[in-house]
Amino acid sequence: MIKKVTFFGSSEVVTGSDVYDSAFRTAKLLAQEGYEVINGGGPGVMKASSEGAKAGGGKVMGITFNPKDMTHFEGRDQTNPVDEEVVMANYVERTVRLLEEGDIYIFFNGGTGTVSEFGMAWGLARLYFGHHKPLILFGEFWHEILEAFGRNMLIRPEEIRVYRIVTTPEEVLEEIKKL
Repeated sequence: MIKKVTFFGSSEVVTGSDVYDSAFRTAKLLAQEGYEVINGGGPGVMKASSEGAKAGGGKVMGITFNPKDMTHFEGRDQTNPVDEEVVMANYVERTVRLLEEGDIYIFFNGGTGTVSEFGMAWGLARLYFGHHKPLILFGEFWHEILEAFGRNMLIRPEEIRVYRIVTTPEEVLEEIKKL
């Protein structure tokens, strides 16, 4: 049963952007339906999903870490309104905990961090296929990315059955309710 939804995506999207708005609206809708939101406690998609969840009357868990000697990491955004913060030792442990806590994952547009998180989630879904945690990919651009993987990588048939590509918050909810 799906209760917790982990949000992934760019830390650099700003209020008013399409990605920020989509993450906010998705989290708000899910919170109104009783789902808890989980994110990395930073800015961008993480903050948008927290604000959306709060606007929908929901709860938010932020899983963070305090980087040492990292020059290009956004860190904890103190304006991200999480109800519970879990601080991990490093990026890898943080990513694993984000994946452990969520029952399903939503991936918005992002950079290398999002690619890393997506790769780990996708790999785990393949390893545990049949009782895996589903992935929801938000945005049309995912079609081109996954088609490129299909043309250039050795993708197994079950690996393309673990995710759904959607373009609206309502489609996210629809996919979750199918499970």
